[in-house]
Amino acid sequence: MKPGQIAELLPTHTAALFAVAVREASRLLRAGEVVALPTETVYGLAANAYDPAAVARIYEVKGRPSHNPIIVHVSGLDLARECAASWPAEAELLAGAFWPGPLTLVVPRSTLVPDLVTAGGATVGLRWPSHPFIQAVIRECGFPLAAPSANRSNETSPTSARHVQRSLGGRIQLVVDGGQSQVGIESTVVDLTVTPPRVLRPGMVRAASLAAVLGLEAAAVPEAGAAVSAPGSSPREQPVPRSPGQLTRHYSPRARLLVLRWRDEADLRTQLAGRGLAPGLCHVLAHGQIPQGPAFRNVSVIPHDAEAYARALYAELHRCDEEEAEWIVVEALPEGPAWHGIADRLRRASAS
Repeated sequence: MKPGQIAELLPTHTAALFAVAVREASRLLRAGEVVALPTETVYGLAANAYDPAAVARIYEVKGRPSHNPIIVHVSGLDLARECAASWPAEAELLAGAFWPGPLTLVVPRSTLVPDLVTAGGATVGLRWPSHPFIQAVIRECGFPLAAPSANRSNETSPTSARHVQRSLGGRIQLVVDGGQSQVGIESTVVDLTVTPPRVLRPGMVRAASLAAVLGLEAAAVPEAGAAVSAPGSSPREQPVPRSPGQLTRHYSPRARLLVLRWRDEADLRTQLAGRGLAPGLCHVLAHGQIPQGPAFRNVSVIPHDAEAYARALYAELHRCDEEEAEWIVVEALPEGPAWHGIADRLRRASAS
């Protein structure tokens, strides 16, 4: 792009605009460019998954570490099987139950998938997204799309076209506006190359639901509980991750993020004072115990429902950054498997 040039923003809210945006996005993707496209989870920075030079452009635009693999997006089972060296029975069952949707299946990769996509690993993560726009683009192109989140590496993932413009608008040619992401956090990732299957990244598709489809006890599909990279270690010292979203610090706003549990506003003020934080420095995101005092920089109420909370979370983190918050104080989440994916994102976003 030319210096000072900003990505074109194409709307999709009528059938005619949708068709124009599909044609333009497909044209750029066939030419080896990267474009930002909507999905139901978060917005993705997409390129031809079979073109190593195009995939390299994703890493360049995002500043993404080369050891962090990229999920490949498909528009049906035939294309998924083309990307896989083998397609286990578990993949057939889970795809039948949850695709299209926010579930990524890790399987052995085919020779069509370049090393850059998988960070040199022997497996690939595949997903059939449910958003109609990215489905239409993949069908129009005839090839799968490598598409991590459309933001600079380690920043909060975008759930609107405006978020993408703020992060990458000067680095790419096109952002397609497909509306607010309806899931709001990244997909659940399940590794089908191990027995029993293992959840590498929790999301809104729960491990118990996966186990039920596979005919297993709920506890038989474990969730990964720790990040793959240890502080101070180099990528060469780490095993190749089979999924994105496993870095210790990830999904992070520019502000410092602190997760606390408080009984009432007085308790919150006491905890902040113990950390040397004035309420006026803090944007509070609460769902249960809502501070009423005017001393806080801002107070936002997020729904006390896991699915609604997930849809709202990243937008709130982006808003705090836009308002140049110094600290974001998030009320600790309820217990239970419905919240595991959200808790994972907050844990990584708050890591130092």
